[in-house]
Amino acid sequence: MSRTSTRRALPRLLALSAAAALAAIIVPSPAIAAPGQGDEHSNSPYVQTHEPTLVARATLSADHLEPGPASGALASPGNGRVGPWPGQVIPGFSAAIDNGDGTFWAQPDNGFGSKGNSADFLLRTYLVRPAWQTADGGAGEIAIERFVSYNDRNHVLDFPIVNDGTAERLLTGADFDIESVVRAADGSFWVGEEFGPFLLHFDANGTLLEKPFSLTGAKSPQNPYLQPGETPRVRASRGFEALAASVNGRYLYPVIEGSYADDPDLRRREIHEFDTTRGTYTGRTWSYQADQEANVIGDAFTVRNDVLLLVERDDFEGEQSVTKRVYQVDLRRTDAAGYLEKTLVLDALRIANPDGIGAGDGYGTGEVFSLPVQSFETVVQLKNGDLLIGNDNNYPGNDARIPGTPDDTEFAVVDLDKLKIEPSPVTLVGHRGASGHRPEHTLASYETAIVQCADYIEPDVVSTKDGVLVARHENEISGTTDVAARPEFAGRKATKVIDGASITGWFTEDFTLAELRTLRAKERLPQTRPANTAFDGLYLIPTLDEVMDLARHSISCDGRQVGVYPETKHPTYFDSIGLSLEEPLVAALQANGLDRATAPVILQSFEVGNLRELDAMTDVTLAQLVSSSGRPYDFTAAGDPRTYADLVTPAGLAEVATYADGVGLEKSVMIPRTPAGTLGTPKPVIADAHSAGLTVHGWTFRLENQFLPAEFRSSSDPNAPGDLAGELQVFIDAGMDGVFSDHPDVAVTIDGPTEG
Repeated sequence: MSRTSTRRALPRLLALSAAAALAAIIVPSPAIAAPGQGDEHSNSPYVQTHEPTLVARATLSADHLEPGPASGALASPGNGRVGPWPGQVIPGFSAAIDNGDGTFWAQPDNGFGSKGNSADFLLRTYLVRPAWQTADGGAGEIAIERFVSYNDRNHVLDFPIVNDGTAERLLTGADFDIESVVRAADGSFWVGEEFGPFLLHFDANGTLLEKPFSLTGAKSPQNPYLQPGETPRVRASRGFEALAASVNGRYLYPVIEGSYADDPDLRRREIHEFDTTRGTYTGRTWSYQADQEANVIGDAFTVRNDVLLLVERDDFEGEQSVTKRVYQVDLRRTDAAGYLEKTLVLDALRIANPDGIGAGDGYGTGEVFSLPVQSFETVVQLKNGDLLIGNDNNYPGNDARIPGTPDDTEFAVVDLDKLKIEPSPVTLVGHRGASGHRPEHTLASYETAIVQCADYIEPDVVSTKDGVLVARHENEISGTTDVAARPEFAGRKATKVIDGASITGWFTEDFTLAELRTLRAKERLPQTRPANTAFDGLYLIPTLDEVMDLARHSISCDGRQVGVYPETKHPTYFDSIGLSLEEPLVAALQANGLDRATAPVILQSFEVGNLRELDAMTDVTLAQLVSSSGRPYDFTAAGDPRTYADLVTPAGLAEVATYADGVGLEKSVMIPRTPAGTLGTPKPVIADAHSAGLTVHGWTFRLENQFLPAEFRSSSDPNAPGDLAGELQVFIDAGMDGVFSDHPDVAVTIDGPTEG
């Protein structure tokens, strides 16, 4: 199904409904280079990249039943469904095997989520044949042809099972939690399991051939061999969710789904190697670092020797989703910290769907297709290079597509189209992420900004008590987190003088990172953006390292690595309390491979001394922020009478150019408002900045009427959307080079100055 596009990509001129469709990704290939990495010094205006496009889809009804005894007597009810059901439920597929003839072996997990409620669920793998819906039509249905029942009829197991006293000894979800599968050359199945975690070896008819292979020193709470008083190292339901095999089938690569209970790095996921000929683990392991602590590894697939695809996902579904990604790793390549280097292959939240495949099937089935299910647990690279992705639907609880209706099981085939893209001349910065759509400074907000074609994401940087940099607009966090509702932190409320102003609340510098991690983000402007309050209480406060990780592992709609644009907040204040921001900021750049002049990084500050210090510490791009009033606080602290107005005179800009590469100007510094609230005559500051060799980025462009000039307001309702695109066009025509916006999906439609 591979197709090479000859049309010119228009990632910055899309209709708003399709603005996210052209997110660029990388196709697995013998030699991989991230878009933009090979062209930093190229004179070509184009970037070669790949576009994920939905080319086929098929579903199986969530309510489908297969022959067998009733199942789900103890399953948690959901979405109007209450067990038991008169047959065997298929609660989605956690793994699949391509048979190369149009059929797949598709394996569900243990049934209904736990040992305690899955004793009536029979462990099986199903032979399925999708009748694909494609651009040319098609039924879009998955047919079940037959199944293999996993069993212990040879009495291999030495611990009790549910069907102990029967001849067939059929295995159930109370015996094992099967999650992953590969097929050996002899037709036998190797299955990754979570209760042990174990590797299970079944013959082609599903009969267990050998005792479960345990992972020494790593038991889960459900392990039947766990001794009294023994501490489980593998967290519950965090065993071998993912399993891949070497090309020749000799080695298996089971992956621990979550972090070990005793691992201080909660983002570490461990890959093991198992030798099938010897029936032992080789002792070789690799460390993979997830985008955030709660993310899990959903599946693995071998592309070629030593090169694996890994599904990384969060536990959110529908519009709450943040991470539903496929990354590629090479077991021969690790970074300076010892983690596997990972490369984005597919962001499953942004897949182009020009043919309308699956349209009308609920959330994420429009011009931009996504797989926003909680349990994205299947990835298979097909023989033509396309990717098959699929879901475990956790029947009957998941309802990502249509709230109140259980999710169907679905397979989607994604083609990675080749494109040549001419990047936009206008730099688009997701202001605190896409803060018009999600609570600011959350990974959800940053990911939404990337989906909406931001070139950079902007974290404001403050410090914790233990010196960890985190993303918050201010160090006072009562307006952006639920801290005020946490009685355990009531005693932390304080009044402090920050940059000359007395402020009462809760401050990041009074919390360790571990304490901040117990808080959840909330919308800062609930009256203005009530829709964002639906996400209150969901998301963690991210560290700067996590924001940088997300950016460097993402590709913009212009085919380049997404940049990060950190702002140091109150650096003079943080210096005064012994929590300097500069050193840990530069250390974070170094740790993420971003401390170089060509890196997609811009450091910004409202203070001057802070930027001068950073100029001596790093070669990345620096930007002086300029407000329409007042002065840099470090000037105030030093008794320097100069103001921001002095910084934007020709002489002031020439001085700025000695330590910075650009300026971030408040809108009214460039084009002031008239007494009537309309835009006035542009000032010469943009031309003066350009003459000094400085780029000009403007802030902050927002959609709501209250933030817009009078001529671009849609009504008297201050919170109603106005003509943000119209306002932006005026500033771009005046020469502004880049824009900070809370609404990247609107700002992306402005591709450059008006011609003529």
